[in-house]
Amino acid sequence: MIRAFKLEWLKLRHYKVFWILLGMYILALLIICSFGVFFLEWLKSKGADFDGLDPTIIPIYDFPDIWQNTTYLGSFLKMLLAFIVIISVNNDVTYHTLRQNVIDGISKREYVLSKISLIFFLALVSTTTLFVAGLVNGSIYSDVWGRSYIFDELEFLGAYFFDIFVFCCLAFLLALLIRKAGFVIVLLFLYSIMFEPILTVILEHAPYFENGIWPRLTPFFPIHALNDLIPIPFGRYIFQEITDYVPLKAILISSGWLLIYLAGVYGLLTRRDLK
Repeated sequence: MIRAFKLEWLKLRHYKVFWILLGMYILALLIICSFGVFFLEWLKSKGADFDGLDPTIIPIYDFPDIWQNTTYLGSFLKMLLAFIVIISVNNDVTYHTLRQNVIDGISKREYVLSKISLIFFLALVSTTTLFVAGLVNGSIYSDVWGRSYIFDELEFLGAYFFDIFVFCCLAFLLALLIRKAGFVIVLLFLYSIMFEPILTVILEHAPYFENGIWPRLTPFFPIHALNDLIPIPFGRYIFQEITDYVPLKAILISSGWLLIYLAGVYGLLTRRDLK
């Protein structure tokens, strides 16, 4: 795996687009996970009133709730990391780097491992950034302290890492399958943000489908399963019951999709002409 990562690193270390996208992602991640206090202060300045409750006292950065809150918000940005994977794969196809790697004696298995190591690296950088941001914000704003609180519910960071890893593996598969970076980016964006969410809403709530089998099948859809890894946490602040753990069902379904993506990647590379 280390040799595979070195192979990928040699391609990317001087690639400006990679560093620009990664820098933009980290900046956006820090902003989206740290703007909560400023947003609540803005609501207060606009006269927002929650039954007489000052919005700035809502404890969105209290330990351990901060981990579910920030990972949920951060998960919306994983598309930027998928763009990096798509562009990396597309460059290998466009500039015949993949074919040259094979000619130079690097196996297709090692090529797959090099991309997986890149995805692992991106997920690790993102998770580490989120963890550090959570510690900083929590140390500033949390009214709850103690090791048992700070390190409780860290499983959401694990779910966040897994979410990014699986989603980027999907991007890897699509980039190999279609070979047009712009089209893959648009397709993945629209499918994740629009097509599947709209379809699931229709299948779950439309009168024609709601009493059939379709509502029970929607949790098995790939994006739906990933979204279920980190349930929406903010209902707790309006006294609604929430799921405050990582659902095992979502982990198992997403793991199944991960195996499908990796099998698809390896199958494409072993059967397709590298020209």
